[in-house]
Amino acid sequence: MLAFPQLATGALAQYPLQKRLRARTVVNASADGSYIKLADAGGGTTEWQLQYAGLSDSELTALVNFFTAAEGSLNGFTFLDPAGNLAGWSEDLTNPVWEPGVFLSVAGNVTDPFGGAAAWTLTNSGGGPQDLSQTLNSPGGYVYCFSLYLRAEEATTATMILAEEREQCEVGPDWTRISITARGDPAANSVSFGIELGAGDSVDVFGFQIEAQNAPSPYQRSTGGGVYEGARLRDDVLQFVSAAPNRHSATVNIVYANHL
Repeated sequence: MLAFPQLATGALAQYPLQKRLRARTVVNASADGSYIKLADAGGGTTEWQLQYAGLSDSELTALVNFFTAAEGSLNGFTFLDPAGNLAGWSEDLTNPVWEPGVFLSVAGNVTDPFGGAAAWTLTNSGGGPQDLSQTLNSPGGYVYCFSLYLRAEEATTATMILAEEREQCEVGPDWTRISITARGDPAANSVSFGIELGAGDSVDVFGFQIEAQNAPSPYQRSTGGGVYEGARLRDDVLQFVSAAPNRHSATVNIVYANHL
């Protein structure tokens, strides 16, 4: 899998960064002079401009090697949105992107930490551990942060899962945001994230968020998710400036077109 490289810090980008969403509308002109307009969801594009400063020699080398492998704008690659939530359908746990255990029930319309009704109750009716997970087609060797809000009527524990890493956390009556940060298997082309409950346990959950960085940022609701397979570099030239030894700057433009 060809994927855009992370920095040594585990981040994919530096601030400021720019993200643009461009939509396309199909217009049909009728003989009587009227128009029929229809949004063309498949014709939209997403663009990012990433500005880097203070890159180390190794970080610049990784960027140059990636540019060479992509052959400029020729080859597609996997790009993880540094300004979004990588998880798909963060507030619809009945969507097929989520995989619940056989004995794990999922019930919605629960009051969330922000006063809405977008939280869910997970209940394990089985005799052993059950989990709810989502698998992303993304580089296994990246650093990821997986976070969510948890609450339980009765104090209990839950286990956060990120690739092969598992971290147990305490769950009480107040909403608490829990996170786990880990690196997956460098040889893998996918990474799984989830939460596991013990037999008979029940917890309220909200705000599933996955990011390719070391710590969680403020929660963002997601639908399609932030993994872009088939993204491309906009330019066929990579320009960088070396201000001093082990200190470089560069600007990278990335484009994803829904219809390609």
